[in-house]
Parts: sequence; structure tokens; C-alpha cells
Amino acid sequence: MGSSARKKKEKAKDFKKQKLRVGKTKAKPDNFTDTSFKSKYVNHQIPLPTSALLQKLLPLVLDGSASVRNQLLKFLRLLPKDDIIDRTESILLYIRAGMTHLSLEIRLDALLFLEWLLEIAQEEVVSCPGGWLKTLKCFMSIMGWALASETGKWSSGMKASFSNVGKAFSKQLQVFAKFLNAGLVESEYRLNLGIQKKCEQISQNIRMFPMTDIHLHMIPKVSNPYSYLNLFGAPRDEDGKAYDDRQARQRVFQKRFLPEVQTGIEKARKEGGETGRAAATLDEILSKGIIDI
Repeated sequence: MGSSARKKKEKAKDFKKQKLRVGKTKAKPDNFTDTSFKSKYVNHQIPLPTSALLQKLLPLVLDGSASVRNQLLKFLRLLPKDDIIDRTESILLYIRAGMTHLSLEIRLDALLFLEWLLEIAQEEVVSCPGGWLKTLKCFMSIMGWALASETGKWSSGMKASFSNVGKAFSKQLQVFAKFLNAGLVESEYRLNLGIQKKCEQISQNIRMFPMTDIHLHMIPKVSNPYSYLNLFGAPRDEDGKAYDDRQARQRVFQKRFLPEVQTGIEKARKEGGETGRAAATLDEILSKGIIDI
């Protein structure tokens, strides 16, 4: 009888409401599974070199998703500057493709990529093979300032298709001004650096007299100092040349682009607003860049 009474009490427990005390949690069942977890930050460096990453990432400059392009720009800002500088020429290829893309959003984001590249490698952007002339042609095309070679008239069709949005046109003028500033204007840093190097060379020549200009006969400090000569590469046309010094860039700009740029600036200033202000800034930089031609 004792066992049957005990079984009845155990069955009655299943239908009896348990009274909980204040502040005491309900007892967990025997088959309870704990699904809570804690996240832990893992700091692990990417084992791949920057060159391998850029090979996969650069085509995303032309990606149709705006979020992908924005995240790509944020990621590129995290990469080592020295590795980016060494691959400026290949990066410019995708940026120029984005600048002339059919999608307005991709064209605007390509200007952001160029703006970022000018921040960390402005000297390499304007002096690498194709960096000066080809990029200038892209700007002239997207802003509608290019001349048709056979008629000598403005390419109004290109202008209507590329620069018909006010904000886009003002952004093009702003980045174009930064590009011309990097290629035509002698910055204070480079000017002071040139004066410092000249003083060091003079003092060295005095110490080593009668031997002079010893630095010209020393082993170069860069890996490929004569890359601009293209000794072992395919022949380059004028657009693919590397314009290393500012005077060479000034001469080719004056010869091929200066009249069209001046005409375009005058028309842009008449529009007023943000476009007019951007055109005024561009005109100021242009005046500084061509003052000593």
C-alpha cells in the first residue's frame, strides 16, 4: 500500500501549481539546453599581401551596389599607404573606368576613390605612366569640355549625358581642382624639400671638392629608377607616357587642354551656386599652375 500511495503523490505533483517566492527564479526542467553564448573579439591579421587583395578588390570599384563601393573605400583606407603607392598605376585603371561609367552613382563614387588616392599618393598619380594625360582626358570627357577633333566644336552630347546634374558637376570640378593642384602647382612641402636638398648638395660638393655631384653617381635608393624610360616594356604612345616633372606636365596641359579648360571655367562660373564656387576654386588653382609656364 505504501508504494501505491507514493505513486499517487508523485502524479499529483504534475498537476499542482508551484508557488514561487519573490526573487526566486523558476526551476529549470531536466532537459533544459543552455543556448546563450558570449562573443569574443579576435584580432587576426590578414595573411595575404596587399597585391593579392587589390587584385580581387579593385574590380568592385565598378560594382552596381552602392554599399559595396562604400565599404570598399573604407577598407582601402585601412591598407598600408606604401603598398597603395606602389600600385597607383593599376588602381588608376579602375578609377578611370568608373569615371566614364554609364551609371551616375558609379561615376560619383569613382571621384571619391580618386580623391582618396590623391590624399596618399598625389605625386605618383600625376607622374605614373598614363596618370596625367589619360586622367585629364577622362575629366574633359565627363565634364563635356572635350573638343571634337574633326570639327573643333564642343562635344555637347557628351556634356548633356554626363554633367547634367548640378551636384555631380560641382563634385567633378572639386576633384578636378585637386588633380590639377597635384600636377601643376608646386606645393610648399615640395618647394621646401627641393631647397633643402639643394643646400645639402652644395654643402656636400664643398666638402668633397674637387669631386662634385656625387649623388648622381651613387646607387639609386628606389628599386626601379629608370622605369619611366620603359626600356623593356611595350612601346607607349603620348597618352601612356610618364610625366615625372611639373614642367613637362605644364607644357602638355597648355598645349592640349588649357583653352578648353578656361572656356569651361567661365561657363561654370556663370551658373553660380555650388558650381560657381567650385569653378572659382578651380580657376585660382589653374592660375597658380600656369603662372610660370
